[in-house]
Amino acid sequence: MRPKCQAPAATLPLLLAAAIAAGGCAATPGRAGGDRDRVLREYRDAAAFMQAARFAEAKAPLDDALLTLGGLSGGDRSAKKARGLFHEESSKGFRGEPYERVMAYYYRGIVYWMDGEPDNARACFRSAQFQDADAEEGKYQSDYAVLDYLDGYVTAKLGGDASDSLRRARSFARLGPIPDYDPKANVLVFFEMGHGPTKFAGGEYGEQLHIRPGSSAATALNLRVAGQSARFLPADDLSYQATTRGGRAMDFVLANKAVFKGTTDSFGNAAIVSGAVLAGAGGGRHSVADEVGAGLLVAGLLSKIVSAATTPAADTRAWDNLPNLIGFATLRVPPGEQTLTADFVDASGRTVLSRNVTFTVAPGARDTVLFLTDRR
Repeated sequence: MRPKCQAPAATLPLLLAAAIAAGGCAATPGRAGGDRDRVLREYRDAAAFMQAARFAEAKAPLDDALLTLGGLSGGDRSAKKARGLFHEESSKGFRGEPYERVMAYYYRGIVYWMDGEPDNARACFRSAQFQDADAEEGKYQSDYAVLDYLDGYVTAKLGGDASDSLRRARSFARLGPIPDYDPKANVLVFFEMGHGPTKFAGGEYGEQLHIRPGSSAATALNLRVAGQSARFLPADDLSYQATTRGGRAMDFVLANKAVFKGTTDSFGNAAIVSGAVLAGAGGGRHSVADEVGAGLLVAGLLSKIVSAATTPAADTRAWDNLPNLIGFATLRVPPGEQTLTADFVDASGRTVLSRNVTFTVAPGARDTVLFLTDRR
């Protein structure tokens, strides 16, 4: 005879599942727009400040975001929680995909160079290369042409040997040739074009993170200043970078969550149907069929509850005001006040947008750094 306090054997696995579900449902996810989105807000603010030429104001959000990126994500309790069955990936503190983290360091490097600190700028470009590295797959490691080029360019300006950096930059170039370094160039122009990639979820339960490529009407930049003119091509395509990353560690977690959700849902359906059939066959006479049928009904309902509580959805939060193309130009310009005309042109050579920038070139060794965008 079975002890009175022992549940029917058929229900034991599901009672355990119910206990797990109860524990999972008791936790409170992070609030939308709360601290888990702080870095995302800082990313967006920084890009908006850069595009509005309010470079000093971009420092604070970038510095705070980079301080978070520099911490160990393994110690982030929200990241650990997001790997559990009952918490969405978006419940973790946002840090972004590699292409997003790269851009945070890239923007900060530009502002450092504007402030006359090329050594700190180089440190940011190197940190960006580290963010792009993919230790798991090893297939697309640190392959931004602009990052290697800028790393070496600072080295060349400081009198070092930058030949290896230039070689790597040229090996990664996909959009056009990479020029030789000109350490005597005193005006540096960073430029960006278009609207960057976005994210969306796919799969039966939204467990797959997909990237929708961005676009850009402009594909080149024509510069005119101090009686000289030159055409420059972008060095990197953020859509390419975002879509050639291979798998993420979280993808495996989400795939397992999706399998678990589907399995528990299917088991719940089968158990409920089987339980109803057996209970009906017993005719309410407290027979073995009644008992087993009731156990299966309970088991099926609990399994459906567990399935409903499982959240395999991928995190589609995105830094959504990034450009699609980024590039870099160097010029030799006489000291004094100058006006630069920048024409963003499409593949046919038609001007998409034209900008005039007045600036002062100081005598001496300090570089003048400009940032141009085709955002209106």
